[in-house]
Amino acid sequence: MAENGRETNPDKAPLIIAMKGHPGTGKSTLAHYLASSLKLPLIDKDDIRDSTLPVQEALGPASAASRLLNDLCYDVMWRIASTQLQHGIGVIVDSPLSRRAHLDRLISLAAEQRARIFIVECRPSDEAAWQRRLKGRAAQDEGRGTGWHKPSTWHDMERLLEGYGGRTEYDVGDVPKVVVDTTKPGVGVEDMGSAVIEFIATHGGGGV
Repeated sequence: MAENGRETNPDKAPLIIAMKGHPGTGKSTLAHYLASSLKLPLIDKDDIRDSTLPVQEALGPASAASRLLNDLCYDVMWRIASTQLQHGIGVIVDSPLSRRAHLDRLISLAAEQRARIFIVECRPSDEAAWQRRLKGRAAQDEGRGTGWHKPSTWHDMERLLEGYGGRTEYDVGDVPKVVVDTTKPGVGVEDMGSAVIEFIATHGGGGV
């Protein structure tokens, strides 16, 4: 049944798959796999933030400017997601989702657009593997001229985590969440992606 021209069948409601995790945890790799498998548009906050380099350079390295541009990138991401959802198209949102306020915005968006939201958190158990991954990604970013706004060394990462002060470990309420160990030996992105898709399907994700 439709309401105001919108589909109200929960099995037909568009999906919001919200990635969550610190830099270098493998969430973007998994997000790309899910986007390809589910044929959903991927909205990556880093793509938006990377494009703000000229503005960042004009404003200077002040932390206030960085925070302002970071918040702007999130706002752009929400707006793009909203446009897709308005047309019944699900989205994969790739960001750290480090603040509860970011999740609250997605929950509001899901309510506005009658969408179903799921969280996919990437949490590596092997810190050494995480460090290697971070170093490798930083080298790739340097070669492409991207990722200048992200931690490039483990020292940078430790400072970032210290600044969060544990606030990234917030209660997500009744939003379905699956935690993926992205450093588990012998488990590739295909295995992780299949497990995530199965989780979504068995937690009200309809015909994913």
